[in-house]
Order: sequence, then structure tokens, then C-alpha cells
Amino acid sequence: MKINDIKELSIQINLNGLSFCILNKTQNTIEFLKAIPFGQKLTPNEVLNHLKAELSNNIVFSEDFNAVLVIHQNELSTLVPEQLYDPNHKTDYLKFNSKILRNDFITEDDIAVNKSVNVYVPYVNINNYIFETFGEFVYKHSSSIFIDSVLQNIEPRETPTVYINVNLNSVEVLVIDNNKLQLFNVFEYYSKEDFLYYILFVFEQLKLDTETTLVELSGFIKQDDAIYQALYTYIRHVSFTDKDYKYLINANINKQHLYQYYLILNSLECV
Repeated sequence: MKINDIKELSIQINLNGLSFCILNKTQNTIEFLKAIPFGQKLTPNEVLNHLKAELSNNIVFSEDFNAVLVIHQNELSTLVPEQLYDPNHKTDYLKFNSKILRNDFITEDDIAVNKSVNVYVPYVNINNYIFETFGEFVYKHSSSIFIDSVLQNIEPRETPTVYINVNLNSVEVLVIDNNKLQLFNVFEYYSKEDFLYYILFVFEQLKLDTETTLVELSGFIKQDDAIYQALYTYIRHVSFTDKDYKYLINANINKQHLYQYYLILNSLECV
């Protein structure tokens, strides 16, 4: 590697784990990709301690980065149509479907592709540490990236498509029909029965046919997982998201399960 290569760092923050991606823009190559699952839901302060340890102990993070992106992944977000959005009412939008505290900092992402605003609560302690460590950086909510990446890469289809991004104890569900966003929601689950209930609930509410509707999976799910088997029992067309990225992938990165890094890889195109 040349010492003056332009590099960008993306960090995905979830109370259940961390993910990291380093893009060498000079060589158009993803040269580092790593996920660290915690096995259980931690507090934001505990997550910060894990983040500090990883950034301190791994030499790849000692380089100079031309840009840093932090992705906040939690259930504390809601979409508002752009024409109805009033920045003075952020708390009002969010409190209807998220449990927020009086002193929570609330911000927003603009999602131009469908003219909406994503209102959310970021992890402020993480942002403060990233600023102290790297200086100026950009942050976004994971659902902004998920929605934007799906809508930017829609393939014309006659039937609706359900996109499911799976995390350890939460699942993000996005439904596209006629090239338009029909639904986005986040559900917390603690068993395969919970997981299946929420997915089938979405199918029922939108009157989707389990025999014809396409389901695309991303995130931390594999074919031999219990939640995959449960889903495949009730829904006929289930597949893993397969996307060709415009970046080369370093030879030491396992390319077989890139769908597990769907959000952080797509964040590189959504900044």
C-alpha cells in the first residue's frame, strides 16, 4: 500500500455488536471488513468500551483516514414525509413509536430518493469519542442507508419485494411495491417464533402473498439458522441479497457472506 493512499473508515454501532470497513479509494478496494458480535445487548457505555479497545488494539485503525462515517443502528427512528416535516417537532414524531428519554439528542437524515426525513436518536457518547479520536466525521442512521440503498438499486418487478436485514435481537423490514416504499419498520425479537410472527404480521397487514412475494435477506443470518428455516417454511421465495459492488474486495476477505455486511458496504455509496 502507498503511504498516501486515500482511505475511508466506516463503523457500524449496534448494542449487539460492532462492524468495521476500510475502503482504499485510491485502489478502489475494500481492504478491511470485520464484525464483532457481543452475544447480548449491552449499554451504550459498554459498547463504547468495546469500541475503544478495538480501535486501540488493531493497527489498521492507526492510519490516517480522509473520511470517517459512523452508522447508528437502533430502533429509535421514524420516517416523516419531507413536505410534512417540521424540525421543531422532532420529539413529537419520534415519541409515537419509540421510547425516548427527555434528555435524548434527536437528529435527522434527509433521504432524497423518496423525499423523506429520518428522525432518530444517535449514540452521543460514541459520537463524542469518534470526534475526539478522528476529528470531523459524518454519521447516519442505519435505516437511512438501508432505505436509500434499496431504493437506488430497485429492479423492476411485477410482484412486491420484502427486504429483511437481520441483527442479533432486531430485524429491519422494508417493503417495495411498484418501485415505491410501502413500509419500513424495526422489530425486536428474542426467539424464532417472535421473528416469524413479525414477518408474517407484515405480510398480513399489506396483504402480501407468501407464495409469490419475494424476500431478500441480509445481515447476520445463515441458511442453517433456526430463523431462516422458520421463514422458509412459510414463505416460498427467500434468497440472500446478492449485489455487485463497484469496489474490489481484498483477497483476505471472505466474499461468500458479503450480504452480512450489507449496511456498512452500502454506506460507502450513501455518504
